[in-house]
Amino acid sequence: MRQYRKREHVENYLKTEHRGSTLFEDVFLPHNSLPELALDEIDTTTKFLGKDIAFPLMINAITGGTEFAENINADLAELAKRLKIPMAVGSETIVMEDEKAVESFRIVREIIGDEGIVIGNMNGNLSPEGAKRAVDIIGADALQIHLNPAQELAMEEGDRDFRGIKERILAAKDALDVPVIVKEVGFGMDADVVETLYGAGIRYVDISGYGGTNFFEVENLRALNRDMSDLYDWGLPTAYALARAVALEKKDLHITASGGIRSSLDLVKSLVLGADMCAMSGEILKYVLHGGVDYAEDYVRELIYKSKIIMVLLGSKDIQSLKQVRWKATGRLSELLR
Repeated sequence: MRQYRKREHVENYLKTEHRGSTLFEDVFLPHNSLPELALDEIDTTTKFLGKDIAFPLMINAITGGTEFAENINADLAELAKRLKIPMAVGSETIVMEDEKAVESFRIVREIIGDEGIVIGNMNGNLSPEGAKRAVDIIGADALQIHLNPAQELAMEEGDRDFRGIKERILAAKDALDVPVIVKEVGFGMDADVVETLYGAGIRYVDISGYGGTNFFEVENLRALNRDMSDLYDWGLPTAYALARAVALEKKDLHITASGGIRSSLDLVKSLVLGADMCAMSGEILKYVLHGGVDYAEDYVRELIYKSKIIMVLLGSKDIQSLKQVRWKATGRLSELLR
């Protein structure tokens, strides 16, 4: 059942049409006419989980568990290796039910190698033993634990009880020798949740805001007896969720921005707002499925090249200096933040 559902999620994502606003259009960046920089001076390298990467962009969790998913993961891993960026696998929960699914995840580490960054993934109902297994399968540098109550409630067979998840996350954290990254799946993580997690000892979060993959629509395409379309606009826009999390001013909190990031402007705006890492999943998946690894590589390299152009026009020589750019909120984002 879970294997079939994973394939349905990928197929239904490609059919989705609803495009919510991330509110990145309401982030105003100042143009610098006198940057005193050369394009080849721009340094986009950074560190993540103790390893050097070429650009603060991660291929985020997508899928796993089937031969179909294994082929996708192999292509994504090859892409991550070529670009020298991290990759997170999809939910490994399926492995706890079907040992045959292991190879669809293990292939990621085999391709990326020990020098690259691979991140595991489990849902909030995990046990400490399950967390350790998820890490061991791929030699994970960290474990994502995803929060997806909205998606679960949209599924006929989904969970209906979300009690005790924080305690399970903390038990997994205590059992592991690698960091835990708590992430949403596209509805946005509010600053109050971020602060609760921080107070409990979590230092990595992925706010995964509204504006990207819409799991109400994805699940609606699977449902024959229910129409969820009136909930398609539910969630916290990515720019808003990110700005609120950064405003907590937790210096050792590592924030990943994801959810509807599609362009170089989205990437740079995320970093200017204070994200330490950006992540994409669905958009990269489309390029891989429609044109293969080379096609997807061209797309991401173009994103990185245009990001460097924007950095010159902001007068920012490296990733860290982007956080010093004085951006302004306009329109609806300004109203929400106010």
